[in-house]
Amino acid sequence: MKPLLLLDVDGPLNPFAAPPHRRPLGYATHRLKPDTWTAQHPSVPERLVKPLRVWLSPDHGPRLLALPFDIVWATTWEHDANGWIGWRIGLPREHDYPVIEFGDQHVIRPDGTYFKTHTIVEYAAGRPFAWVDDQLTDVDRAYVAEHHRVPALLHWVDPAKGLTDTDFTTLTDWAASLTNGATT
Repeated sequence: MKPLLLLDVDGPLNPFAAPPHRRPLGYATHRLKPDTWTAQHPSVPERLVKPLRVWLSPDHGPRLLALPFDIVWATTWEHDANGWIGWRIGLPREHDYPVIEFGDQHVIRPDGTYFKTHTIVEYAAGRPFAWVDDQLTDVDRAYVAEHHRVPALLHWVDPAKGLTDTDFTTLTDWAASLTNGATT
């Protein structure tokens, strides 16, 4: 069984923190208005809700598929990631990837962990995983080390750059370390 690749959208796939007037090289601009976005503006008529500006690279999908992982969305986009993001980065349109649902948590927990951390450990259920996100801290790494007894890689991605060649190398090397008996 392959390890899980838990993917965040904003930051790793959408380098939202890049200067707003300088789309990163290799990315396309998309103006997206998923239902969950318009629902966050209940007092504004849907036609007046400003779409999200999302930068996505069509090269990411094929590169992610080439990695030795099972892809799972670990993003506040939740199920919208399949319909709005996946095919735009080059993942197959006809395939819906599993989604971790976070609900309305979206805050740092009292123990200092990111709101996704506990749910991700529960979802992984003892299976090795690499989690790619721009909100990871040492507190999250410590929680995972204590509560998830198999290898896990919590890989921070710069939200101004998105996934880079270096990130793909890190993921590839980590997965290879699993098959070679090493742990990180």
